[in-house]
Amino acid sequence: MLKAGEPIDQESLEELMDAAWPALEHAEAGPWILRASEGVTQRANSVWPRGAVAHTGEVADALRSAADWYRRRKLPLILQTFDDARSEALHDVLDTQRFTRQSETLIMVRGAEPLAPVPQSPAQQGPARPGVELSGVPTEDWLRLWWAVDGRGGERELAVAREILSGCPSIYALARDDDGNPAAVGRLALVGGRGGIYCMATAAGRRRQGFGSLVLAALLEEGTRLGLDGFWLLVTSVNAGARRLYETAGFLRQGSYLYRQAPLRRAPGGC
Repeated sequence: MLKAGEPIDQESLEELMDAAWPALEHAEAGPWILRASEGVTQRANSVWPRGAVAHTGEVADALRSAADWYRRRKLPLILQTFDDARSEALHDVLDTQRFTRQSETLIMVRGAEPLAPVPQSPAQQGPARPGVELSGVPTEDWLRLWWAVDGRGGERELAVAREILSGCPSIYALARDDDGNPAAVGRLALVGGRGGIYCMATAAGRRRQGFGSLVLAALLEEGTRLGLDGFWLLVTSVNAGARRLYETAGFLRQGSYLYRQAPLRRAPGGC
């Protein structure tokens, strides 16, 4: 168990990440955790290969068991694999079986120190804007903006996403533009005395206007007020703009992961 103020190690951080985005189904299969949520988001529908695997034979056995579990749910076999020595044997087997590599994501962390003042953009230097709205549940405006930016699917998938979001205590932040329209949102998951920044999304017509910075600052300030020991977040490696925002806010890279998906099986041809 981590003590207050201690730096967080990778395995403890993975535990927090799993709890902050909890799958609707969560099953243990040896050292692995199998997660399924009707196909909504990769995180909630992938294997978390918790801990090290001893050899390639053990990996192959675990893969067969996991593949059968996901096949029964009509879902592809996807693994969330972390970039460290524990994954070496796993990657060797996945490469041999031609698993694809998708969505490389950086894990970034910061302490609980107050956020340093950030120079305002020209858009922020105009008339004063209303404060960021904070809530303990995702409001309809919050959900609709986040889903419009990051969602995949319709009302059924959104209902599943809402259930995932409600799986742990969280703070939801929403910033509005000068006309009162939702401009940016974010979520602070509260797990184990730390806070995970999730669901950062800005409306298409309001990007690069400082709204994302307002939301991030509000969530960090609220987490500090609640006495959290530190924060983490996840950002895709190709999202250079978001990475700059988070680095400016004091986040540093701790690790990374990517998703490895089993190759699709082709149906036999007609000849």
